[in-house]
Amino acid sequence: MEQSASREIELATASTNNEDQNTQKDADISGGNEIINDDLVIEISKIVKRTEFQLLEDCRIYKLPRFLRKWNEEAYTPQVISIGPFHHKNPRVKAMEEHKERYFRSFMKRSERNFEYLVGTVREMEERIRGCYEVTIDLTSDSFVKMILLDACFILELLFRRSSLSLTSHDDPMVVEPRASAVMVDLLLFENQLPFFVIVKLQQLAFPSLSDALFFKNIFSYFDVFTDNIQYRQPNPSAKIGHFTDLLRTFMLPSHEDLPERVIEHPKLLYSATKLHKAGVKFKPGNSERSFEIKFERGVLRIPKLEIRGVTEVVTRNVMALEQTRYIENAHFTDYFVFMDYLINSRKDVNLLVKKKILVNYLGDNNAVMSMINNLNKGIVSETARVDYVKLYKELNGFYEKSWHRWMATLKNEYFSTPWRFASTVAAIILLLLTFIQTTTSLFKKG
Repeated sequence: MEQSASREIELATASTNNEDQNTQKDADISGGNEIINDDLVIEISKIVKRTEFQLLEDCRIYKLPRFLRKWNEEAYTPQVISIGPFHHKNPRVKAMEEHKERYFRSFMKRSERNFEYLVGTVREMEERIRGCYEVTIDLTSDSFVKMILLDACFILELLFRRSSLSLTSHDDPMVVEPRASAVMVDLLLFENQLPFFVIVKLQQLAFPSLSDALFFKNIFSYFDVFTDNIQYRQPNPSAKIGHFTDLLRTFMLPSHEDLPERVIEHPKLLYSATKLHKAGVKFKPGNSERSFEIKFERGVLRIPKLEIRGVTEVVTRNVMALEQTRYIENAHFTDYFVFMDYLINSRKDVNLLVKKKILVNYLGDNNAVMSMINNLNKGIVSETARVDYVKLYKELNGFYEKSWHRWMATLKNEYFSTPWRFASTVAAIILLLLTFIQTTTSLFKKG
């Protein structure tokens, strides 16, 4: 018994010693890992401690997804001036920082508030402004506030100078082409934006006598290349406008109450412009004040006039990118260019639409227009469609598929398209009838 008890004590002691040794080894290993992982722990702690800004519902400024950007990188990248943080450090636009400061000095000479007050105002809004951007902005508070203030004041000063002809100087690089147009386009780029509420707030503080109505009208007039064919309507006070890209889209669409209903349907127009034309569809420029209202009545398809300029693709792509990220369920702007893509499959389709004055081609090359229209919708996703477009597609497809329409159109185009053809066709018919009558008469006489 004593030997058995002694043996148990030895085993217990050995077990305890082994546990102590294992514990020491774990401690040594742990201690080594702590030393090895010090840098990683510090790096991760920065992530944990970093302030997270809640994205605002009424103002979201995104980095463009790669699946959209890859189709035309340059169309989404500012060429002359950066606005906001996404392209702030781009060396291509660094030269414009000096012009921003020059405009800021001019702005402050007219402002009814001193710059200290405006700095304080932007600083009070800093958290809200940061919350508009999809990604965390790696700028100190001072650098961020300075950037926002200079960018906003540059925009306001630019709008003021454009609306005041007496202040427009041909010595100002901002009004000399092609830079003036390049700046205007850059201010509409999807990633190159300031929250609109910042611009409005500084405008109201610096120049309280300027009404909101006149302020919006000045913006509308500044972007006249894109708003020239649109009747001006001041946005509804309750409309939530995120930034300039959003505002341009708002100008182009009817009021919220007049927007067409949408359905979860993916219709397709199966026939191009030339095919529809050969089937008897007549094309005429639309006379509606609404940019994208297309009507098909009594065989006549009315489409609003579209002017194609060198900057059309850039601006169109950026507004469509906005709809892909912000208005995917209400992509009215995208709907129109999807329709045009269906309509144009060859240079002949462009030729027809130019001839009918539906397309105004300032590019001078109809092949370039075809390529632009056909490439706009690459990577684009549609979740819903305008109910009036769904009806339109069905009516156009049905019209083409009725053989009677194609037969009548062929008869008209081949035999009645010109006075000479008409006359010769009528003469041939008369001759045919006379021959038939003569033959019939002869048969009766023989009988």
